[in-house]
Amino acid sequence: MSPLSRVFAALAFLSMTFSTSVLAAAAATVEAVQAPAWRDRAGITVPLAAGMELQSGDVLRTGPGARAYLMLAEGSRVKLGEGARFSIHSRSLRPAKFFRGALDVLAGAFRFTTGKLKKALPRDVAIRVGTATIGIRGTDLWGRTDQNGELVALLEGRVEITRGGQTTEMGQPMTYYDAPRGQTATVKSLDPEVFRKLARQTDILPGDGAARSKGKWRVTAGSADDEQAALELYDQLREAGFAAKVRPREIEGGGWHYDVVLRGFSSAVDAEVAAARLKTLTGLKPGVRR
Repeated sequence: MSPLSRVFAALAFLSMTFSTSVLAAAAATVEAVQAPAWRDRAGITVPLAAGMELQSGDVLRTGPGARAYLMLAEGSRVKLGEGARFSIHSRSLRPAKFFRGALDVLAGAFRFTTGKLKKALPRDVAIRVGTATIGIRGTDLWGRTDQNGELVALLEGRVEITRGGQTTEMGQPMTYYDAPRGQTATVKSLDPEVFRKLARQTDILPGDGAARSKGKWRVTAGSADDEQAALELYDQLREAGFAAKVRPREIEGGGWHYDVVLRGFSSAVDAEVAAARLKTLTGLKPGVRR
C-alpha cells in the first residue's frame, strides 16, 4: 500500500469512529449537495458533502447554481438555494429527541418543511431571515433575504414573524409576508404559479447534478501518477467547493496511479451535469463512470 493509501485509510477509520461517537448529538446532516458549496467551522472551510454531520455554529455557503438539502435531527428538512449563507445553532444535547435552537438565513433563499411523521415531536425553533424572526409550529414555509428585503411564504401551518418590534401572525396557506428594505411589511396572497418559480430556486430535481450519499455514479476530475500532483488537484477542487476524494489504485507492473473523483450521483445524467459544471468553474476535463 502506498503512503497516500495508508493516510487515507487511517483518515477513513478515524472518520467512521468519530461519526459513530457523535451521531446522536449531530444537529443536522447534509442530505444532498449540488456543488459548489462549503462549510465553515472554527475558521476552517471544507466543501459541503452528502452525509456530512453539522454542529451548532456551522456556517454553510452555496455558490452559483448550487443547492443543498439538510435534514435536522428531529426530522425537518431545510433546502438552500444558490448564493445562500446559513447557520444552525442548537442548544439541545439530544436534538433528535427535542430540538431547541435557531436557524439563521443570512443570505439567499431557503425552504423549511416539518417532517410529516414528526409533527408532534417537541421543538423550539426560530428562523431568522435577515431582519425578521419567525416563530414556527408544524409548518411548511419558503423564504428569502437579499439587498431588497425579506419575503416569507407560508404554505402550511402557522408562523409568527417579528420585525422592527412589530409582530405579524400568519395562518392562511398560500400567503406571503413582503418586507421591503426600509418599508412596512404587508401580507399578500401568493399566486401558485409565482410560488412554483420561487420553489425552483431551492428544489433539487433529477438531472440537476446533485450528489447524495448512496449515489453509484462518479465523476473523475483528473488523474496523476504521483501523490503530490493528485493532492494539488484535490486541494484545487475542494477550494472550489467540490467534495473531492483521492482514490489510489495499483497499476500493472508495479507502482500506483491516483484518481481524483466526485462521488454520489444517482444517474449518469446527474454525473454529466456535475462534470459540465466542474469544467465551467475549473477548466478541467472530467469524465463520468459508474
